Amino acid sequence: MRNEGLNVKQKFIKRSFDIIFSIIGLAFFGIPIILLILLATFSTGKFGLFKQERIGKDTEVFNMYKIRSMKREEGSDISITVAGDKRITRFGKFLRKFKLDELPQLFNVLIGDMSFVGPRPDIKGYADRLQGEDRIILTVNPGITGPATIRFKNEEQILARQQDPKKYNDQVIWPEKVRINIQYIENWTLWKDIKYIFKTIFNSL
Repeated sequence: MRNEGLNVKQKFIKRSFDIIFSIIGLAFFGIPIILLILLATFSTGKFGLFKQERIGKDTEVFNMYKIRSMKREEGSDISITVAGDKRITRFGKFLRKFKLDELPQLFNVLIGDMSFVGPRPDIKGYADRLQGEDRIILTVNPGITGPATIRFKNEEQILARQQDPKKYNDQVIWPEKVRINIQYIENWTLWKDIKYIFKTIFNSL
């Protein structure tokens, strides 16, 4: 039988780490984030910061912030993006390559919607439909990065090779992410979180 997620001490350690380093991150990246938002505004023709409704801890809906990388963002009804998507601007490709479009999520981490490490927050129709013991995923805050994110770092390229990207995502990638995320929660340590953060940084360079 699976456990019930992180214990009280683990939650305190994880949240303390998130608060301290999100403050440091926002202090360090605050001005670059503003500059990237301005450049994204010129690149896309719309305000460079946008929000999407995502499913968080305990299936609560929250607004996740990103820097706009596409000429047209439809919001929560877009679930799949593939490599070569014509909506992605040239500047957007740069943002996505180095994960810079995710920087505003430091604010989500600070206010407690997200964590630095955890399952990526999904749109409605995925995490909120988990059943039984798989719902352990919903006991933690979603993350900016995590083991499943690292495992599928080339997800857009993988989906671009499929005849039906959404079907492949739903039947192959999503179930594997669930498995990886469950394993992450059941074996959580702060040291592993730190390693995932550094892996994400070096994978983006």
